[in-house]
Amino acid sequence: MALVNKLVRNPSRDLELGICERFADSRTWISRHVLAKQPPGSIILIDRWYPSDAAFRRIVPFAEILQLNVDRDVRVPDLHVGVVTAPEISWARAAARTRGLSSTVMHKLEEHIASTQAFEQAIAEHGWVSCRNEGTIEDATMQVISEIYRALRCPGSWIKPTK
Repeated sequence: MALVNKLVRNPSRDLELGICERFADSRTWISRHVLAKQPPGSIILIDRWYPSDAAFRRIVPFAEILQLNVDRDVRVPDLHVGVVTAPEISWARAAARTRGLSSTVMHKLEEHIASTQAFEQAIAEHGWVSCRNEGTIEDATMQVISEIYRALRCPGSWIKPTK
């Protein structure tokens, strides 16, 4: 977090690239020492994998970050799900939390809007599944479950969306 805090105070390409490299190295370790040891057929849900960098990085292009992860043999998921909430709604939700707006990366709604737009663009460009999160947690959960079944090529006829 010290590097991230430093980047917020003094943005630079070298510093942001260094952060991306550290994250990629961490993902490489997870790929080799955690994911590789999971039983065959496991469903593994991971938050903050390299697609998250599409939202949080401002200087280093996402294509470069993606290549950085590929070059380090970071495990490529069978299914990418980008959970997206309208920026105004997610900002209001964060502000309502007990700890409030505690982000070290974003301090203004405009930054959050830009982040959301960058993430949505990466979702569209890479063909990832977009899961909207303005509704109920049950609706978002059912969408993710349905996409997991689709990725596994399993019939999910028992899954009925809630309304």
